[in-house]
Amino acid sequence: MPLIEIIVVIGAYLTGSISSAIIICNMMSLDDPRTCGSNNPGATNMLRLAGRRAAAMTFVADLLKGVIPVLVAQYLDFNVLWMSAVVVAAFLGHCLPIFFSFHGGKGVATAFGAIATMNWQIGIILFIVWSMVFLIFRISSIAGISSAITIPIATWYLSAESFLPMTIMALLMIWRHQDNIRALIAGNEQKF
Repeated sequence: MPLIEIIVVIGAYLTGSISSAIIICNMMSLDDPRTCGSNNPGATNMLRLAGRRAAAMTFVADLLKGVIPVLVAQYLDFNVLWMSAVVVAAFLGHCLPIFFSFHGGKGVATAFGAIATMNWQIGIILFIVWSMVFLIFRISSIAGISSAITIPIATWYLSAESFLPMTIMALLMIWRHQDNIRALIAGNEQKF
């Protein structure tokens, strides 16, 4: 039984479960981001609620939640499938954090940090897609959804062994954006 791999996957989930936005709001004596703004504990909502500094801190912390577990997996020489499991676990921790009543964010920053650490080429592609879509539309959710759609395509060509777990994660990421999709259809999604 691959005990070390299972421990690292669990550790990745627990690391992902540390909700950066909620902790930063507590430190700054701000309202819980799950109950104001878009009710999402992520960098975009933090930008609206608390400004650039809080949003940047949240983004970096969320990014590191994906980076650190994958670095551990790389150090331990995990194969691609176990590495993919670590990526997905960190993402799930952010979306469904055990420490915060399973009410988390959409997982874009954490997934990006994890994927880019696992495969830097896919990371560059996702960064380009997110940036270009955001510059065109000025809407974070469209950029996030576009990145999620890109994950299976890029993975198919650059890391075929991880295609299935990465595709499942991408679909979950799109599902986490369902409120944004409804707002986009209704024409109510906020621009920057």
